[in-house]
Amino acid sequence: MMRQTRNILMGVFVGALTFTALIVLLFETGLLEQGMATGNSQAEFVITIAMELLTLAQIWLALRLFKIKQIRQELMNRKEFALRKWGIVRLELLDIPLVANALFYEMFMNTTFGYMAIILLICQPFVYPSMARCEAEVSQENANEHEEDNNRHSQL
Repeated sequence: MMRQTRNILMGVFVGALTFTALIVLLFETGLLEQGMATGNSQAEFVITIAMELLTLAQIWLALRLFKIKQIRQELMNRKEFALRKWGIVRLELLDIPLVANALFYEMFMNTTFGYMAIILLICQPFVYPSMARCEAEVSQENANEHEEDNNRHSQL
């Protein structure tokens, strides 16, 4: 059952990276027109601000998601089912803005979107769904470490 969960998470992980690469490939080879929205500076400004806020918030949430007490408890109690559900949520928290930033970079040719996409790519190894990580995320030993972290943070 854990292997099936890992395979699903790996499919989401690889699928999003492949889709992002496909978007870049289509624009860079000229099949789609780069910079098609460069003339619309108001839309570019609004989308840039929104994506900056969303990207930063979603990175923080994705990397901290499994430390939230209710989610941690569900991972301990429902193991594979909860890991599949929350693992997909965690991956998509990074993958959706990655795809959007890559698309907006190509549409507006604004390097801000490119840099945000690169930052999201750098975050990917921290959520890579290896078998060892999948098993560790639902282990009681890992839960105890999270509890100690939470206690330390509450004492500060």
